[in-house]
Amino acid sequence: MFVMRKLYSILYILLIFLSLFITDSCKISYSFKGTTIDPRIQTYAVQNFNNRAPLVQARLSQILTDAIKDKVQNQTSLKLINGFADVEFSGDITTYETRPTAITGQETAALNRFTIGIRVKYVNSVNPELSFEQTFSKYEDYPSSQNLSAVEDQLIQLIIESMVEDIFNRAFVNW
Repeated sequence: MFVMRKLYSILYILLIFLSLFITDSCKISYSFKGTTIDPRIQTYAVQNFNNRAPLVQARLSQILTDAIKDKVQNQTSLKLINGFADVEFSGDITTYETRPTAITGQETAALNRFTIGIRVKYVNSVNPELSFEQTFSKYEDYPSSQNLSAVEDQLIQLIIESMVEDIFNRAFVNW
């Protein structure tokens, strides 16, 4: 009986050490926001997005660049730096246009579609296999009775917000 207790005690101690070893050797990244960022990644940089669309909206480059910076700053603990960083965002605005989408019986447009497209280059120097270059495009429809200049700022805000969410998810949530 004494030998059995001693054997159980030794096994119990071995299990404790084994569990400590296993939990210490495994590193799991998790977050309540759904992001999966390698703990070795500490910094990020966002280069100004060049506006290469045929129709140029002067403020769009700055709006997009700031929106990406703000999203990463608000959703992660990464530090924004200028220059070389652990992860970097850059790219071009490729599309900025409005077109009629819904034609009425009188052959006039009932709705117009406002579209913004960007090409994003994401470089992850810690995990290069997670780097990507991808085009993102979003649109919002608005009534043709409204002039684009009357709804442009609101539409830009909606599109950029949705697009930045997609970019963030692609970079950090690995969808």
